[in-house]
Amino acid sequence: MQNDLLHTPEGVRDIYGEECEKKLVLESLLHKNLKKYGYRDIQTPSFEFFDIFNKERGSVASKNMYKFFDRDNNTMVLRPDVTPSIARCAAKYFSEEDIPVKLCYKANTFINNSSYQGRLKETTQIGAELIGDGSVYADGEVLALVIECLLQAGLNEFQLELSDVAYFGGIVNESGISEKDAAELKDLIANKSYFGIEALVESLNLDKSVASKFLELSNLFGTIEVLDRARQLTSNKKALDAIDRLVDIYNILKSYGFEKYVTFDLSMLGDLSYYTGVVFSAYTYGTGDAIVKGGRYDRLTAQFGKDRPAIGFSITVDKLLLSLERQKIDIPVSHSGMMILYEEDAYTSAIAHAKEQRLNDKNVNVILKDKNKSFDSYIDYAKKNGIGEILYVKDADNSEWRTL
Repeated sequence: MQNDLLHTPEGVRDIYGEECEKKLVLESLLHKNLKKYGYRDIQTPSFEFFDIFNKERGSVASKNMYKFFDRDNNTMVLRPDVTPSIARCAAKYFSEEDIPVKLCYKANTFINNSSYQGRLKETTQIGAELIGDGSVYADGEVLALVIECLLQAGLNEFQLELSDVAYFGGIVNESGISEKDAAELKDLIANKSYFGIEALVESLNLDKSVASKFLELSNLFGTIEVLDRARQLTSNKKALDAIDRLVDIYNILKSYGFEKYVTFDLSMLGDLSYYTGVVFSAYTYGTGDAIVKGGRYDRLTAQFGKDRPAIGFSITVDKLLLSLERQKIDIPVSHSGMMILYEEDAYTSAIAHAKEQRLNDKNVNVILKDKNKSFDSYIDYAKKNGIGEILYVKDADNSEWRTL
């Protein structure tokens, strides 16, 4: 029974020691970057009413949420996604604000992934939301901020993939297929299931010219030139406007000097259905999943009573940390702490030293020396715990410094 208590449930894990230190340093670095762009902190509850995240909001599927009941029998969920919570807050606290609102957060999210996926079910996300600005310039700023965050984290090789769900929406409107068939087609295209797409469009008896557009969508990925191919596929205004917007975003990112990090994939249609425009994901070596996801969600805040355009993103810190580790990119962790090791008779003197050092902003670990342990064993302990120096207090008048 005792051994069973030492294990965590599947999909969650303990983080400790230097890994925990590195994660905290990374979070602090990312947060500092968000603040540089003018984003202000917000915290939302770890659990909320189910309706905040339900199907109408377009968040995570209900089966993937952790649900429970409160004492009044309301259905509650651990937040699977932060964006609907931010949209709720924007409608509640910034309803009179007519200037764009920039909010940032750090929060843990909880998604009950299938066990075979091998993904964490609790992850830490750091993100930003720009609410009240529907311009292409807002898109450009948010994407530049994503790239800036990844560069500041130490990544050099990564790609930010862009798409716009309005392009697919325009082709769907042109084809006249039902909402149900469009949803099925969207999943097939997102998974690049060419034969599945082919089978579905054949079953729908679509005109060959329309069917070919859906088939070609899964191949529309690459550099800026792919947008020219996409433009040739359709005459639908909604779809063409989406391409024009992607070109404008690319030009804005060029002004930041970030164009080399940008590619396009028009088969990327967003895994959350509240997205209405540009969607994006960032990938790097060391993990098969996206380390950043985001997009424009211009109709979500209206569901909470305040109709304002918005765009945002989230960085999954756990995935970014894993990528940095696998690419052997070091996160510098401070070893500036000190240990005051004292003999029992020198307790008062040790405390006086500790108070003095803490006033100088030092992290001080005060430890009574065990007579049965060697001094070297405390040196080993200090090295394992990020301690850079030891003050050994033998008595009130006799002490010895050791720098590690």
